[in-house]
Amino acid sequence: MAKFCFSLGMNLKRIEVIADDEGEIVEATRRMSSNYDFVVTSGGIGPTHDDITYESIAKAFGMNLKLHDDALKRMKALSKPHPSQPNFSYDVPSPALEAKLRMIRLPIDESRNEESQVLFVDDSLWVPISVVNGNIHILPGVPRLFEKLLTGLKPLLLPRLTDPEGKGIYRLLFSTPMAESAVAGYLTELAAKVEAKGIKVGSYPRWGKGRNTVTLVGRDKGYMDSLIVEVEKNVDGIRVEKEGDADEGFEEDKES
Repeated sequence: MAKFCFSLGMNLKRIEVIADDEGEIVEATRRMSSNYDFVVTSGGIGPTHDDITYESIAKAFGMNLKLHDDALKRMKALSKPHPSQPNFSYDVPSPALEAKLRMIRLPIDESRNEESQVLFVDDSLWVPISVVNGNIHILPGVPRLFEKLLTGLKPLLLPRLTDPEGKGIYRLLFSTPMAESAVAGYLTELAAKVEAKGIKVGSYPRWGKGRNTVTLVGRDKGYMDSLIVEVEKNVDGIRVEKEGDADEGFEEDKES
């Protein structure tokens, strides 16, 4: 998710891990929807009793769950019965059928256009993206499905972005053998110095590698490039293209 946002020049503001608890989901989605313009949830939309994301988010916004006919058609066409269910039928009521239908009972706001609330962004998948309150996008937790559906959202997001493709985002990485505590003072001063330019300074320990990483992320390439020599000197490091480029010969743990 972080890489996806970065690639599009989107500022990732918050990540939360929420239990399968209705109250927590209700509170978090209301708050997130109010505070941010693009919200993604992951997981909790499967066929079992603890998959409560749809119903909890529906409750958060006073909506009902509705069996989505197009999703059902796609499910029938694109999903195959599990080997343990050779006699499964969509035409015969059963606990297995009810469990499957649970995955396509979606929160629907009757006052909004339904097409904007249920998105099918990948022709190879029956799984929809349910959009609630205009900005909450409900995705599955299975990594492969999550990534495919998130990628499928990209064409819909691009027209809303001031910097499509994240072409204006520039990042510098520095590899340093110094402990984070040793460079903390300088990085604090640097962060204050570059804040007005919209540049973020980061520090990341790399356990077991013997070298840590310092980053600068922003849009003013010229100004950031002018800082390279200064940063290298003050962290006793070198600029690298990716983490690990300067690891050879540094295998012992460094204090953080």
